[in-house]
Amino acid sequence: MTTGLLSDVKFLTVYEVAVILRLSKMSVYRLVHSGELEAVRVGRSFRFPERAVVSYLHDAAFAPASQGQSAASAVAGSRPPA
Repeated sequence: MTTGLLSDVKFLTVYEVAVILRLSKMSVYRLVHSGELEAVRVGRSFRFPERAVVSYLHDAAFAPASQGQSAASAVAGSRPPA
């Protein structure tokens, strides 16, 4: 019997991840389906290891801006300038 491995993992729900990332639940589902955010499927539900959410935030915060776009326009998406 292994001790300390799975007992130390904290799993989060879609709602909890949405609150942490300040996204809608649908956006969290999109991150899962695109492979950007690691999740475990339990029946018909998803559960997220807390370390996966922390890793996603770290990678997003320190990722270089897309070529040809400033960081502000990369965050704003494809919205036309006002």
